[in-house]
Amino acid sequence: METLIPPDVRSRLKDLHLHARRAIGQRGIGNHRSHNRGVGLEFSQYRAYEPGDELRQIDWKLYARSDRFFVRESERESPLTVWLLIDTSASMAQADQTKPHWQRLHAAQSLAACVAELAIQQGDRFGMLGLNNQQLQPLPPSHGPRGRNRLWLALNKLTARGTFPQGEQLKPVWERIAANDLVVLLSDGFDEAAIALAERLAKAGREVVMIQLITTEERDFPFSGGYLFRDPETGEQLPGDAKTLRADYLQRFNTAQSALTARLAAAGIPHVRYTLGEPLDAPLRALFAQQVRA
Repeated sequence: METLIPPDVRSRLKDLHLHARRAIGQRGIGNHRSHNRGVGLEFSQYRAYEPGDELRQIDWKLYARSDRFFVRESERESPLTVWLLIDTSASMAQADQTKPHWQRLHAAQSLAACVAELAIQQGDRFGMLGLNNQQLQPLPPSHGPRGRNRLWLALNKLTARGTFPQGEQLKPVWERIAANDLVVLLSDGFDEAAIALAERLAKAGREVVMIQLITTEERDFPFSGGYLFRDPETGEQLPGDAKTLRADYLQRFNTAQSALTARLAAAGIPHVRYTLGEPLDAPLRALFAQQVRA
């Protein structure tokens, strides 16, 4: 199973904390309890130890009396189920020419694993949906180390193809994601259907944040000479001299980015842009740094 979180990034995740603004604003921290396996605030029940449970959850005093391993389950202040919505359309296979083996999708896989790690740190649940029009790849919510293993296996199976789904193809999204769940959308943001889905989810009471993944070449357009530019989803091609196209492209790109930011802000959707090659925790810190525990 491919390693999705470099050790240095994992160490920097420890001071970040996920929460849903709607849940906290409506109920306050601690008023929404759920039975999660982990170290909690109020004891709920014992259950038999299962492989993958953290050793710190074992009640060693009970083991000394019974010679059997039991795990303490607790009621925790945990309002969250986190959903990782990953755009797996063909454009997510884009990479920079200088690093052709590090695609947008690879960055999305690692960022999704990082978000799940934050959920694990606080005992929350996390599920995943890989989204393209040829196949929706769902992973039901789970938690803890075993949930992490299942997620990583599912992430490593994702492939970029087709276009972003629309209409009835998105029915599984609405069947699985409940009101007040936290939705993290990982997409290049170039498909209208992806942005429309984010807006609909937010309007329907889901807490949505978006991490937009772009390449350095899309941001800077460092090309010169003759090029044939091709849309990986439609196949449309545009030949031209890169130097001549550069100024117009950058103006259009920056205008489109400003419009996207304004559109998402109007829908109440926090949005950060991640450029391939930046530290993986940078967009998470931009989104969740204000949520660091005191």
